Amino acid sequence: MAVTDIAERTTSTDHIFETLYERIVSLDLLPGTKMSETDVAKSFGYSRQPVREAFTRLANLNLLLIRPQRATIVRPFSRDLIADARFLRLAIELEVVRQAALSSEQAIALKLNKSLKAQREAISAGDTKAFHELDYDFHNLLCAAAGRPAAFDQIAANKAQVDRLCMLSLTSAEAMETLYQDHADLVAAIAGNDPGGADTVLRRHLSRLDPIIDAIYTTHRGYFED
Repeated sequence: MAVTDIAERTTSTDHIFETLYERIVSLDLLPGTKMSETDVAKSFGYSRQPVREAFTRLANLNLLLIRPQRATIVRPFSRDLIADARFLRLAIELEVVRQAALSSEQAIALKLNKSLKAQREAISAGDTKAFHELDYDFHNLLCAAAGRPAAFDQIAANKAQVDRLCMLSLTSAEAMETLYQDHADLVAAIAGNDPGGADTVLRRHLSRLDPIIDAIYTTHRGYFED
């Protein structure tokens, strides 16, 4: 295959993957929604090959369920997968915030504070979607502050399992305010070169998902795997 053909297919796959990822995480595509390679290819104006590759990438993140001889669907929530993802994310991000607190740099500190300002503006505007995106970027910045930007690849892969749940819970200014305050406390601990404080805040921050998962399981049981 010509190099240009490979590059075009890669670009197409990335475009399809990123678009579908955003639609799944934002719950524009709900758990259980059927997905057709043919229909998706027509909607994007591409062949089925890049769609198939994008589907495979989404399935590897446990966001799609590809079933032989049956329709591919947006994967329902799995309490086991969510528990595994949260465990791995906590293990990685605890070391990230510890390293960030030990090696805080002024340039990164400015970016973190700029992120906090943007989060505050999103809360004031009641813009849940913007706040969710800023939350994603904030945790990416934490990895940069630790000097381990590649760590965010692993965090993001595990965040995908719970980000959809976050979209169900981020429905009020109060919920966003709580997460914002955790972010502000993390920045303060990092700026104060306080790894112990950063550890405590991060554990508190991620533990907030426990009652949310239980509540969503009760109120949206149909979105979960049997």
